[in-house]
Amino acid sequence: MATAALLRSIRRREVASTPFSPFKYLSSNGKTSSNASYLVQNWKRAFSSKPAGNDVIGIDLGTTNSCVAVMEGKNPKVIENAEGARTTPSVVAFNPKGELLVGTPAKRQAVTNPTNTLFGTKRLIGRKFDDPQTQKEMKMVPYKIVRAPNGDAWVEANGQQYSPSQVGAFVLTKMKETAEAYLGKSVKKAVVTVPAYFNDAQRQATKDAGRIAGLDVERIINEPTAAALSYGMTNKEGLIAVFDLGGGTFDVSVLEISNGVFEVKATNGDTFLGGEDFDNALLDFLVNEFKTSEGIDLAKDRLALQRLREAAEKAKIELSSTSQTEINLPFITADASGAKHFNITLTRSRFETLVNHLIERTRDPCKNCLKDAGISAKEVDEVLLVGGMTRVPKVQNVVAEIFGKTPSKGVNPDEAVAMGAALQGGILRGDVKELLLLDVTPLSLGIETLGGVFTRLIGRNTTIPTKKSQKMVRDAELHAQKDKERKDLIDTKNTADTTIYSIEKSLGEYREKIPSEVAKEIEDAVADLRSALSGDDLNEIKAKIDAANKAVSKIGEHMSGGGSAPGGGSQGGSDQTPEADYEEVKK
Repeated sequence: MATAALLRSIRRREVASTPFSPFKYLSSNGKTSSNASYLVQNWKRAFSSKPAGNDVIGIDLGTTNSCVAVMEGKNPKVIENAEGARTTPSVVAFNPKGELLVGTPAKRQAVTNPTNTLFGTKRLIGRKFDDPQTQKEMKMVPYKIVRAPNGDAWVEANGQQYSPSQVGAFVLTKMKETAEAYLGKSVKKAVVTVPAYFNDAQRQATKDAGRIAGLDVERIINEPTAAALSYGMTNKEGLIAVFDLGGGTFDVSVLEISNGVFEVKATNGDTFLGGEDFDNALLDFLVNEFKTSEGIDLAKDRLALQRLREAAEKAKIELSSTSQTEINLPFITADASGAKHFNITLTRSRFETLVNHLIERTRDPCKNCLKDAGISAKEVDEVLLVGGMTRVPKVQNVVAEIFGKTPSKGVNPDEAVAMGAALQGGILRGDVKELLLLDVTPLSLGIETLGGVFTRLIGRNTTIPTKKSQKMVRDAELHAQKDKERKDLIDTKNTADTTIYSIEKSLGEYREKIPSEVAKEIEDAVADLRSALSGDDLNEIKAKIDAANKAVSKIGEHMSGGGSAPGGGSQGGSDQTPEADYEEVKK
């Protein structure tokens, strides 16, 4: 009995400490609800027999696919998911029963359930609803993108609203469970990668996603940097350029690898350029072709459009290795004359023409990155290709043109980033001591100063961590006295301006009532004060202000009738203070 009571007590404490509702979302009526499936999942986890682990896993949270790796000794290993694949589609869906599907199962049912299947949400993370890129994305996806109470871009599925961080958390949870199944113990710590050109809001939103998934995100690192880590672990050295064109984002970084030190020289990119855009370009072409031949606009049919989208993605992949492919979709739609079929042969040259403008957009970031790094393309020893889109032959040709050399295929474009993240996890744990990473901040950091002006404190491509802020505090302390003197001078000059304005106004009003020599004395005092204002002698300005005030006080003396007496005293030697003229102003 005592043992049973003890077990019940322990279980009550475990359940009480379980985060029952880390996922919060808004229902259609605006009320906050909890995710029931996640509640059950966490409840089960409270009674899990898995021992707590100290591993730091590496996760590549991609736009289209995600990957997880873990350190085995001093080498990273990519872990296969429950379906046996080494990468997992970053797709989340809710079936008609309200069940949550993540990864391959979610992607399989997208054709029949397009409005409740969420993909590519990484491009929305940390973005506002009114952002032009968000508005552009709304026209490209079958699910709803809605405005959140704080103005952010959220998505809607199955009648509920989710933030992109929550959707990312579903994928991260899948990655976490994949790692736990392989390791046989619970995982709490992770290194998560993000596009190098993500801003601070997007990075924080990614950390939020990890926190929601039950992970302590030890470090957020840039995807090109992670890829370079996995490449350089074999003691390779030199100047390396990483060209990372993934499913939704594009980054390019220049690194110097020497004696195990990975120093990022510069980074650049475009957070809205990737495989999704290539798919959309091909999708638009297919829709227009069918509209021309059959007179039916498939863009208005969500089911047909989703079938076309999947066909476009498959065709894009096939054209990386073949010169042409056939897209054959029977019963794509129907009209009064009967069922319609879609059949078209697509050549690689035609595909390259359709996406050429997207590929050309990678040139400027590469040139800017080289410029910021202070090197020429000839000085780059090797160019690494990362991301699935770098398998497109036209992309490889453009990279060769930009850098003047054939790009290397020494890393797996789908797995290199996750492996690099796992390596960084090993560095943080102390398992890997031969490597040191010196990353940079991709965007300038600053503060808002008077007038809403952005004042830059830390320039882009500054090696982090940096001590700029601490240095500014010390500088402020060193120059505190100078700052005070400067403030006193400005305040005194403002007082002088006010004094001149007041004196000139009084002189203009009473000039006819005072002797000319008094008016002349006042004008001279004002002129002297103006002259002193042109300089920065604080004491002189103060002296001239006093002199001007003394001169103008004679107006009052003469107006009170005491102007003829020496020293401004009253006539007859009376001790009574003369009363000044006044007029009552009715309010």
